[in-house]
Amino acid sequence: MDAGRGRSGQQVKQQGGKGAPGAKGASGGKKVPVRSNDRKPFYLLLGAIALAAVVFIGWQMSQTKSFGVITVDPTIQLPEASGYLIGSATAPVEILEFADFECPACGSFATLTEPDVRKRLVETGQARFRFMDFPLAIHKNTWDAHMAAACANEQGKFWEMHDQIFARQDQWNGMVTNKPKAVLSRLARDLQINMSQWDECYDSQKYKLNIAATQREGERRLVQSTPTFIIGDKLLPGAIGFDQVKAYVDSAAAKAAASPVTPLGGDTALKKGPPPAKQ
Repeated sequence: MDAGRGRSGQQVKQQGGKGAPGAKGASGGKKVPVRSNDRKPFYLLLGAIALAAVVFIGWQMSQTKSFGVITVDPTIQLPEASGYLIGSATAPVEILEFADFECPACGSFATLTEPDVRKRLVETGQARFRFMDFPLAIHKNTWDAHMAAACANEQGKFWEMHDQIFARQDQWNGMVTNKPKAVLSRLARDLQINMSQWDECYDSQKYKLNIAATQREGERRLVQSTPTFIIGDKLLPGAIGFDQVKAYVDSAAAKAAASPVTPLGGDTALKKGPPPAKQ
């Protein structure tokens, strides 16, 4: 049978083909008009996306960039390098830690070992613990974190902020953002800190010289890395476990009983209020 022919040999007419008289499409050959109302949801969605983009860009631009590495004139007179103390000032032994908030090893000590040190040594009166700012130049967001903690201390919340900064180190460090204030301010807000006061303190770098003072004190004591601990007459670089801390505390306590040592500086974090040294 020839292609295109029916059983009777007559050629089969194509349905709906070109030139077929009276052939119409599914719509009967008429164009369906597109009403303007049909496009309204699309334009509304497009406008919403554009508005969200503008808001996001504006928010990004409003965020404060990292302070970077802050330098201080070496000839300037700095305030007392007293750091932040927790525990009794009359405890027989002081655990002195020079630390960088962005330092991973410092974060490990703060989250894994320090809670035991505070509970089993500080709270029992065997030792006091003093945190000393020692921001390293290799960490671009660390000054921001030290400033955030200093400004929290102004409202009596240093140790709470200290703990949160280390616990959330992966959210604000220099590897993940160049605008750490967004995270640091959220941590402060979660601690119910007065944000207008905190923002003013942070943005003005109010305690820059205080941080520089403890940094310089660390250099004077030959601190070269973080964390570095000084317990009694021992300088101990690197994160150490609780058992090691306890052993050094016990040894220092025995020596202190024979020859008492005057505690370093005053307390800036034990009392609720700003540190005595101001700029």
